Amino acid sequence: MTFDELLGSRRSVRNYRQDPVSQELITEMINESTLAPNAGNEQPWKFIVINNQAVMKRISDESKRNILARIAANPDDYASRYKTILEKEGYNVFYNAPCLVMILGPARLRNIYADCTLAAAYFMLAAASRGLGTCWVNLGRAIEDQEMLTELGVPDDCDIIAPIALGYPTQIPPVPKRKPPEILKIID
Repeated sequence: MTFDELLGSRRSVRNYRQDPVSQELITEMINESTLAPNAGNEQPWKFIVINNQAVMKRISDESKRNILARIAANPDDYASRYKTILEKEGYNVFYNAPCLVMILGPARLRNIYADCTLAAAYFMLAAASRGLGTCWVNLGRAIEDQEMLTELGVPDDCDIIAPIALGYPTQIPPVPKRKPPEILKIID
């Protein structure tokens, strides 16, 4: 697959087969994601891999509960557009994927969001190159329960940046319509 084909094949997948993804394959993709550029070459990213669907459902339920509480406190919250679906008991924010990879890093670092986002992009491209599907599920970051964070192994000084659902897709969605790039100025 050429790089252009790879970029075109990476989609946000929301329908997964239940086939497990081998830990060896996940580790390969994590290793490749650490080749991403990062500020000062600090390489601050950390990874948590969850292959347990019951744990993923608990994270989903915790996130849904916290986001719905946030919406109730502020109906203008950007997440209010998800309210109806979040209220559905059976809705899983991770789309029942067989695996969840969380990319996190030290909250104190100024560039942690950019650094972890670059690692997430590399991870998602590595997955696409292997025929795997991913979906960055920002809703899955809303974990406030300290016991759950401890169980997941999230260090106290870290923020979860990119929860990524991972698995073999039942289908690859078509490319959504894209706006043309807005080039504000070209200076020669």
